[in-house]
Amino acid sequence: MISLIAFRNILHRPWRSVLLFFGYGVGVGTMIVLLSVGEALLTQAKDEKLVGGGSITVLPQGLDVEVMKTGGVGGLFFSISQARFIYHQLLASPRLASSVSAAAPQIDNRLMYVRTLTGGEVPVRASGEIPSLTNAVRGAAVARDGIWRDDNGDRRWIRPTLAELRHDIDHFHMPPDSVANRESWAEWHYFNVLSPDSQRWAFISFIVAGDVAGEKWFGSVGITLREQEKESRKFESIVQRESVRFSTSSANLVMGPSSVTVLPDGNYRVVANAGSTDGGAPVRVDLVVTPAIRAYFPGASIASGDFVSGYTVPALRASATGTICVSSRCEEYTGAQAYHDHNWGVWSGVTWEWGAARAGEYTILYGRVIGPGQSDDDTPLFVYLIDSMGFRAVMRPARITYVDARRTVAGGRSIAVPSTASFADVRGLDTLRVELTVEDAIATDTRLEPRGREVRSDLPWFIQMKGVARISGRLGGEKVSGEGRGFFETYR
Repeated sequence: MISLIAFRNILHRPWRSVLLFFGYGVGVGTMIVLLSVGEALLTQAKDEKLVGGGSITVLPQGLDVEVMKTGGVGGLFFSISQARFIYHQLLASPRLASSVSAAAPQIDNRLMYVRTLTGGEVPVRASGEIPSLTNAVRGAAVARDGIWRDDNGDRRWIRPTLAELRHDIDHFHMPPDSVANRESWAEWHYFNVLSPDSQRWAFISFIVAGDVAGEKWFGSVGITLREQEKESRKFESIVQRESVRFSTSSANLVMGPSSVTVLPDGNYRVVANAGSTDGGAPVRVDLVVTPAIRAYFPGASIASGDFVSGYTVPALRASATGTICVSSRCEEYTGAQAYHDHNWGVWSGVTWEWGAARAGEYTILYGRVIGPGQSDDDTPLFVYLIDSMGFRAVMRPARITYVDARRTVAGGRSIAVPSTASFADVRGLDTLRVELTVEDAIATDTRLEPRGREVRSDLPWFIQMKGVARISGRLGGEKVSGEGRGFFETYR
C-alpha cells in the first residue's frame, strides 16, 4: 500500500519528486565525500611521515602534498631549485639564527630507475638526506647495519670552501642538444673595477665563442678602459681554440697568456693581456678580486627551444687589488670596488637590461634577457638585493622607465642615451624603489661586432653606463635606503 501511494504521488507531482530526489542525492553524495575525507585523514595519520624531523616542512609553492606522497604525475619531477642556496642564504643564514636552530634537506620516497649491468632498468624508491643535518632536526632513522655519517659530498654541500663554492657556481657549460645554431653560443667571465675617485674604470671580458662541441670556436680577451667623459681605450686579443682551456667542473680559464684562476682562499686571480684596437700600446691586467662573504647570486638558466640564456654572479660585491698597465704606465688598485659575473647561452637576436651597484650597506642586481620574438612587456625585471648577511629580497618590477636626456658620440654619430632610470615594485607589505642617475655612457654599434651575431635592427646600439644608484623602501617592516655607484646596460 505504501509503495502504491508513493508511486501515485510521483505521477501526480513529478517535478516536485525530481527536486526531492536531487536534494536527497546531493545530501548522500556530500556525506560520502566527507566520510571519505575523514577516512583519508585517519589513514594518513597512521601512515609514515612525509619527511622526518623538524617542526616545519618547506615545499615548492603550489605543490600538492598528496600527489607527492602517492607519486602522481605532478610529483614525478618534484624538486626545490637552488636548494643549497636556500639552505645557506635563508634557512641556515645568520639572519634567521634566532628563529631556526637546524635545517635539513630531505628527499623522500622518490621514484628512480636503477640500470643493471645487463642493460635492464629496475624501478626503485629512494630517499636522500644528509646524516648530520637530519640528526640535527631529530629525524634520523635507526641504522640497522653499518655507519651512517656525512661523506665528502655531504660536507661540500653543507660547508663548501670558498674555492669550492666558486667552482660550483662559476664553471663553464656545453651547449644543450636543443641549440640548433651552435655557432651563436658564447660564454664569458666578466669583471669590472672602479677607481677610488669613481673617475676611471675597466671592463674585462674573457669570452669563449662558437660551437665549443666542435671545431669552429675561439677565445677572446676584451678590455675597455674609460675615464669619465673621455674617449674609451679598447683592447682585444683573439686566441685560437688550441690555446684555450676551460672546464665544465671548474671556474678556471686559460686563454694563452691570459687567465682567470680561483685561488685556494676563494679569491680570483685575473691576468689579461691584449693589444690596442687602434694600434697603440698593449694593456696588461694583474688583479686579485676578493668577493665579499655571502655576496653572490647562485645563477639561473632560461631554456626555450633554441634559445638558452644562463647567468650567475659569484662576486656581486667585491674588491680588487693589483695593477692595470698600458705600456709602462700602471695604475695601482688597493681594495677598489669590483664585480664579477658569468654568462652563457645563444646570443643571436638577444638584448638585455642589466645593472649592479652598491647602495650603502646594500648591493643591488637587476636585469632581464629579451630573447628572439619576445618584447619588453613579456619580460618583467628581476631585482636581487643583498646586505652584509647575504640575500635580502627579490622583487619583480613590471618595467624600467628611462629618460634619454644625455648624448654620446659613437661612430661619428650623436646617440641619445639615458640620463636617469627608475623602477619600483610592491609585494605585500614590502616595497622597493630604485633610481639611477647616469654619469657617463658608452655606445657600441653591435652591427660591427666581429663575432657577426644577428642583432636587432631596431636596437643596434649597446649602451654601457656608469652612475649612481639610490634605493628606498621597506622590507620586512624595516626601512631600507642607500646610495652608491655601479654600472648599467641597455640597448638603443
